[in-house]
Amino acid sequence: MADLTELREKHKAGQFTITVELDPPKSASAQKTFDEAGRLAGVVDGINIADCPMAKMRMNPIALAHLIKFRENIDTIFHLTCRDRNVIGLQAELLGAAALGVHNILTLTGDKPSSGDHPDAKAVFEVDSQGLLTIAGLLNKGRDLAGNELDEPTDFYIGTTGNPGADDLDAEYDKLAHRVELGANFVQTQPIYDLEKAARFIEKVKPLGIPVMLGLIPLKSFKMATYLHTKVPGISLAPEILKRMEDGGKQAGLEIATETLREIKKVAAGVHIMPLNDIDTVLYLVQHV
Repeated sequence: MADLTELREKHKAGQFTITVELDPPKSASAQKTFDEAGRLAGVVDGINIADCPMAKMRMNPIALAHLIKFRENIDTIFHLTCRDRNVIGLQAELLGAAALGVHNILTLTGDKPSSGDHPDAKAVFEVDSQGLLTIAGLLNKGRDLAGNELDEPTDFYIGTTGNPGADDLDAEYDKLAHRVELGANFVQTQPIYDLEKAARFIEKVKPLGIPVMLGLIPLKSFKMATYLHTKVPGISLAPEILKRMEDGGKQAGLEIATETLREIKKVAAGVHIMPLNDIDTVLYLVQHV
């Protein structure tokens, strides 16, 4: 494998970073995801691999993150949720990830099975994302959750989530400050379209001293924009954006995403693009910013 500069090194160097989220396949073959990641190699700085997103069964994100990193020569961030594993299973997964050479993790609680394709599956949720972050932080210090020493510690670059659109930024700051104490190294946020709120959030959490990658979902239609605005907590779209989407559809969405990304570059350490597996849109954005 050619030399690969990992995400943490780029953050330490103060480089603006672009990560893109891909959904794992519902298949024993990862070729489709390899093809998508291959188009992004050399263009973006990392690929996020979701963990059975929306509680829909998919390929294991750790295995896929490893395959993409070493096959396509691009850094990966695997998601890990607390829905499907107890604390023994979570720790075992993390030790396996470390052995496979994938060290970037985004710690998540996870969606309830009732919303997915196995609605009768039993959820675990022995811990939440904060508990998972605690576990990863302890493993980095060479101990498991029960206090037993590891033969060799892990070296995870631990991500957590943030909400720039939170109504109470003081509470959001306190939450993130506690997560940093537990071992969080970087933040990837929910999608943000209100750039004033984004700037306030970045300024608010700046004393924590960790890189913040603001989330961006390129809008594809007026219907999608309306859904995000009315149904997803923490996401609000200005009337101007809704009007532009109503009049211009996907092309307006590309223009809005391009404008948003240009502004994000001015204030944040990076952007986390959630393109719903639309690689053409990602390439367009990177080329036009």
